[in-house]
Order: sequence, then C-alpha cells, then structure tokens
Amino acid sequence: MLDWNPALYSRFEDERTRPARDLLARVAMDPAGVASVVDLGCGPGNSTELLVERFPQAFVTGTDNSESMLVKARERLPSATFLLSDIGSWQPEVPPDLIYANASLQWVPGHETLFPRLLDALAPGGTLAIQMPDNRDEPTHRLMRELAAKAPWAKAIGDFSRFRTELLSLDGYYDLLAPLAANLDVWRTAYQHPMESPAAIVDWVRGTGLKPFVDRLSPELQESYLAAYERRIDQAYPERADEKRLLAFPRMFIVARKG
Repeated sequence: MLDWNPALYSRFEDERTRPARDLLARVAMDPAGVASVVDLGCGPGNSTELLVERFPQAFVTGTDNSESMLVKARERLPSATFLLSDIGSWQPEVPPDLIYANASLQWVPGHETLFPRLLDALAPGGTLAIQMPDNRDEPTHRLMRELAAKAPWAKAIGDFSRFRTELLSLDGYYDLLAPLAANLDVWRTAYQHPMESPAAIVDWVRGTGLKPFVDRLSPELQESYLAAYERRIDQAYPERADEKRLLAFPRMFIVARKG
C-alpha cells in the first residue's frame, strides 16, 4: 500500500475523533497513576492529542507505519514522541500503563495472537483500549468489493480479500480476552454521519478503506472506478429530508484491564 494521505484523512477529523473520545471515556484510569501511554497507529496525532490532554504527566508515544502521518503528528504535538513502527511486530521497551489503538488494528492480521500479546505487554493493572471500524458489510465497503471483481478493474486490483483483516465477532473478542483480563468491556456502536453528497462519502472512504483498491489502478482506471463507485453510493445512500446523505458507520470497542 502506498503511504497514507494525511490531508484527506484529516478532512473528516471531527467525525474520526468522536469514537476516539468515546473509547477514552471508558478507560477508568487515574491520570496521576499513569506514567506511560502508547497510541498504536496514531495517524496525524488527533487521537494522541486526546491522550496528552487526559494524561498530562505521562510519557506519551505515538507509533505509525506512515512517515507522512508522523510528520503531521510531530507538527501537531511537538511535546510527544512519535516513532515509525509496524504494529504486527511492535514491542514496548518498558511495559506501558495504557495501550490505545483507535481505528488501526483492523489493518493488522492475526488478532487471535495479537490481542493477547498486547494485553500481556502492559504493566500490571494496565489497560488495553481498542476501537475498530466494523463496516465491511456496509454499502460503502460491499460496493468497493463488488466493483473490484468486475472488468476493467479486477485484474489490476487483484485479490482484495487481503486488503483488510477479517474481524472476529464481538463475542469472539470477548471469549478471546475474558480468560486473560481482570476486567473486560466490549460494545458496538453505529454512528450516523450526515454527509453533504455522495462525493463526500467517497472522499471519506478514499482516506481509508478505499485506498488499497484505487492505489493499484492507473490514473485512467482510477477515474472510471471512482465514477462507477460514486454512482452506486448515490443509490445506496438516498437523500434525507435535509438533502444530506446519512452514512452509517458501525464501530467495535474493547477495553481490557490486565490483572
């Protein structure tokens, strides 16, 4: 995958940051007792900023595999530390009190081993807080896969099943972590985002889920794919009473405390 586009990602920063706030609100930790916090997959630093505000005395580190995202994060929060790393192989030098992963682990395979490893990496009594989009079956994502299987785009896009990790069910994550955690909280929320137009919905997903599809296309094929995709988005998300389109965005939340 080509590098992420921070400007496109940040266009909907308020909407993307809302679940990050909701996740952090369920982290029951006294800021005075938190010395080290890691933001796994920090992006341009919008989620890291929440952590710095909540835990002002802690050493806060953001990690990401995108150098362009880290550049923006460092500009935004010069007091925090930002490191280039891959979540799949990441290991902390010192066990942190909080590992926070907002909309990042859905890109990382092997959750059956990854999640227990992250919980184990915490300091005693530490917290693992995770939020992941759970929208693979929404029209936005179903339509991008349907088009990717059609000519003239299928050959260039290839096997799109590997673009994003298949999530477990909420029950599956509970069963995975419950035997290992001292306390476990899981929930699912479907946010409803009013969008100005079908093009705005396309711009939203171009910053994330649609990116690996269009990255593999030539400029000409990108243009035709995006035009066909927007037409289908227009049909899937009809105008509401205020002439906007209502984008449903389900997300999954997990907060686990280590014993």
